[in-house]
Amino acid sequence: MFEQSEYRETIRENVEEGYPILQLRATDADSPSNANIRYRFVGDSATVARAAFEVDPRSGLITTRGSVDREANEHYTLQVEANDQGKDPGPRSANVKVFITVLDENDNVPQFSEKRYVVAVKEDVRPHSEILRVSAVDRDKDSNAAVHYNIISGNSRGQFSIDSVTGEIQVVAPLDYESEREYTLRVRAQDNGRPPLSNNTGIVSVQVTDVNDNPPIFVSTPFQASVLESAPVDSGDNARLEYRLTGTSSDTPFVINSATGWVTVSSILDRESVEHYFFGVEARDYGMPPLSATASVTITVMDVNDNRPEFLQKEYYSRLNEDAVVGTSVVTVTAVDRDVNSAVTYQITGGNTRNRFAISTAGGAGLLTLALPLDYKQERRYVLTVTASDRTLHDTCQVHINITDANTHRPVFQSAHYSVSVNEDRPPGSTVVVISATDDDVGENARITYFLEDNIPQFRIDTSTGAITLQAELDYEDQMTYTLAITSVPFYELTAYAVDRGVPPQKTPVHIQVTVLDVNDNAPVFPADDFEVLVKENSAVGSVVAQITATDPDEGANAQIMYQIVEGNIPEIFQMDIFSGELTSLIDLDYESRNEYVIVVQATSAPLVSRATVRIKLLDQNDNEPTLQHFQIIFNNFVSNRSNSFPSGVIGRVPAHDPDVSDRLYYTIDRGNELHLLLLNHTSGEIRLSRKLDNNRPLVAPMLITVTGKRPWSHHRLYLSVCVCFIPCCFIYLDVVLFIVLCANFSMSTLDCQ
Repeated sequence: MFEQSEYRETIRENVEEGYPILQLRATDADSPSNANIRYRFVGDSATVARAAFEVDPRSGLITTRGSVDREANEHYTLQVEANDQGKDPGPRSANVKVFITVLDENDNVPQFSEKRYVVAVKEDVRPHSEILRVSAVDRDKDSNAAVHYNIISGNSRGQFSIDSVTGEIQVVAPLDYESEREYTLRVRAQDNGRPPLSNNTGIVSVQVTDVNDNPPIFVSTPFQASVLESAPVDSGDNARLEYRLTGTSSDTPFVINSATGWVTVSSILDRESVEHYFFGVEARDYGMPPLSATASVTITVMDVNDNRPEFLQKEYYSRLNEDAVVGTSVVTVTAVDRDVNSAVTYQITGGNTRNRFAISTAGGAGLLTLALPLDYKQERRYVLTVTASDRTLHDTCQVHINITDANTHRPVFQSAHYSVSVNEDRPPGSTVVVISATDDDVGENARITYFLEDNIPQFRIDTSTGAITLQAELDYEDQMTYTLAITSVPFYELTAYAVDRGVPPQKTPVHIQVTVLDVNDNAPVFPADDFEVLVKENSAVGSVVAQITATDPDEGANAQIMYQIVEGNIPEIFQMDIFSGELTSLIDLDYESRNEYVIVVQATSAPLVSRATVRIKLLDQNDNEPTLQHFQIIFNNFVSNRSNSFPSGVIGRVPAHDPDVSDRLYYTIDRGNELHLLLLNHTSGEIRLSRKLDNNRPLVAPMLITVTGKRPWSHHRLYLSVCVCFIPCCFIYLDVVLFIVLCANFSMSTLDCQ
């Protein structure tokens, strides 16, 4: 589907080949294999379209194929098809109309209706009489086609005028056949374009016809002559003379009146052919015998300006590079005037668009030079009309100057900066963006190739079309590590160059930012597949006992995770918040009842899921008091003074117990042991006998023992009664048997020793 229902664009005529006109864009929501869009011209206008334009089959960019001339075709209606090249079920296409209007450029010179206008005018014509009307037509449009006229030469005496709008020529001063028999006027037709174009080749020949307006005139008056009074007087035939020329040839342009002796011109004289004539005149009378006399005659033909300057060549050809410096000599033209002392001057009278050229007269020749810098884009060829004049007569020649393109223009991108976005799952080979540049030069100087400055492995550029495509997979998460920390969006900064093929080549850079868009291609990740969570026992029911979280490398909505318990929570002991992963206890947790729970949790970033086994281990708290049991220690030991065998080892321990594994019991004798009869280990509760019991005296000592846990209130007390008896031994006197009985319970009691 095209982005617009129709496209309209205007272009200037005569733009260079390859000039970009319009960018067409069609979109296809199918997968890449069914969305490989190609563009082409179709319909009845396809032949006409292809003659003037071409469409890039990949990018849809319409450019000029050749020269576009408004005078040939002002309006184009093109039909473009976009085809998706689909395979299943088959290709699909859409058409759109493109309307292109060609704008007029002032590229046509006014053309006269006739090559030469000839009119015969009587010399007595009244002033301000119209004698002729010239007409020129310009194929351009509007102001570019409005023509006005003026006389640029041949009217040195100001005898004619021309109406600048109508081209009507009038006589404004009296004519005189005897002074000037023909006038050659040069008329310029110029349009109103910017800059204007003119045609200086309009020639008007005004031939003045004679009227009888001059009476006969004596050569001189009065006539005077001298004669001798003694001069003989002949009469009759003796005085009648006859004249004839001698020493002449058949082409001698003179004759003599045989009766009067007047020598007159008999044919056209041409000083440039023969300047001096030499012959004789014989005068003979009619007497008997006849007498004669001869005289020599020398006639010099005086020069009149009857020869126009003539160019040695009617056509001159030259080639000039666009970057030629002002003052460069282009060509020398030469005209020859056969008249005597004629001064020939030269001027450019036509085709000098924008006054790029100048001509100077030197040594009888005209030197054509460059007056202003050239621009190949504006004019590629000049046909100059050069006029050689001797102030009255003139001749013209044509100077053809072909301008060769110099690589004076850099490629120019259609956009100063390109910014595009692409999904990270775009397959390799996909087109990311098409960059396009134009070059105002032509030929190889305008043939552009593209390249990327940095070797970024994910991208490549088509050197001909400027299409940047993927050549490796993109990964949003990997690219984040290469992106500046000031932004949270990964992107690639590419620098591309457009390079022409001129010598030397010109290149232009452009920056392209390719933003990678995240897609949900990563499943949530737990810290481990199997991990432990420590929870204190006795946590309040409904309180958060732990938070289990997973991470998702994706971004935004693609990184939103939902949590749930999927196994091991029957009966329902824990509850997990779906969004935060907070774990809440639903029952009173007691380490002494159960110290570990195993559940399976699931993190979902639709449609991707991950699971992990969570071992919830309870941390024991000191929530149980120590417990004591009734105990009795009976210890018999043989004591001999000779063997020094008093018992010094452990004889027993206080049997206290605390269900809390983390608790540490502390044993103390609060009272009754002031004589230090017993030694009590404070941490283990082990009991030893003190040597102070070795005094051969029976003893009963009630004692109070306290067992304390970590918390002050966690303690128990017991009352201990110690009874010591000495029994004489029959084997060795002075030897006794030490008999000790320790009895303990939770109340004070007395143990009698027998």
